[in-house]
Amino acid sequence: MVFNVCLNYLQNSQDAEEVTQDVFVKVHSKLDTFKAESELKTWVYRISVNQSLDFIKAKTRKKRFGFHLFIHTDVKEDSAAFSSFDHPGIQFENKEATEQIFRAINQLPERQKTALLLKSMEELSQNEIAEVMELSTKAVESLLSRARATLKEILKNNEG
Repeated sequence: MVFNVCLNYLQNSQDAEEVTQDVFVKVHSKLDTFKAESELKTWVYRISVNQSLDFIKAKTRKKRFGFHLFIHTDVKEDSAAFSSFDHPGIQFENKEATEQIFRAINQLPERQKTALLLKSMEELSQNEIAEVMELSTKAVESLLSRARATLKEILKNNEG
């Protein structure tokens, strides 16, 4: 469950494995703070989502720093240092189409992306998503609706 959430955010097996380890370390170290106001599964989902988002933000900062070095010095940015699409659940024939969909999903605002991934990939109910995201069910419904509309628009624009 944790690995799948991380993989859906990061789209790279190695990064997902790294973040999965971070999630379990965090769960272990923070278990005494779990208040049992929600299910343990919901709490772990929340940590998984947050760790994945933190990883993405950190990687984005590294890319910016690397690009800054590339522009202002003779140091060349090593593009292999940054993740590429490597989702083990995707068959080779579907890889290009799936990569395009994930690229579009990655353009969604953070909360829309989270709601959409938890609904589509993790098959959570809107109530479960609301618990994970600490939102109302109506807010999740609205996020999902906007995410689908935005995703449809992004994919339509990428076709033409």
